[in-house]
Amino acid sequence: MAGGRKRRDNKLIDAIEAIEPLAFTGPVWRVVREGRDPTRCSRSGGRWDDGTFDVLYTSADRVGAISEMKFHIMRGQPVIPSRVDYQVCELDVTMDRTLKFLDLAALSKVGLDISRYGQLSYQDKTAAYPRSQDIGEVAHFLDYDGLVVPSARCPCSNVVVFCDAVPPDAMKKIADHGRVNWDEAEI
Repeated sequence: MAGGRKRRDNKLIDAIEAIEPLAFTGPVWRVVREGRDPTRCSRSGGRWDDGTFDVLYTSADRVGAISEMKFHIMRGQPVIPSRVDYQVCELDVTMDRTLKFLDLAALSKVGLDISRYGQLSYQDKTAAYPRSQDIGEVAHFLDYDGLVVPSARCPCSNVVVFCDAVPPDAMKKIADHGRVNWDEAEI
């Protein structure tokens, strides 16, 4: 294991290589703290990245983006923190080689346990994320530039951009739609 990275699953590599990359172009939604650049990428170690490459998590739907953020900021809290303001931003994203999983059945075919999909426990997220992180890491390794995957929070797709795989102009802010109305969320 060079550099501490675990060995890649050859069956997963084969399964993902068999999926034809598709283009994705269009508007996506992102909720960020007020004043933060909505196109700023990070290595969050989230559902679809293992922390070894920069990603931008977005949603194809406004309510999807709000639902995802509300779930994460409310983890273990009964109310939304009142001192932090969040804004809803609309971005334009262009990717040429996207790996698309349009439903949970497609994710199941590459070994994701869909029975636990979306049931994140912050105390034990290592039990929920390893396979989805493997899928993202292998897709990144195989030069896909992002993922389109089912949201774990509402009936829409999330769009995950692999930031080092797209040119700088592939993500542009279209509009800032103001402060988040948390009542829009579906969780």
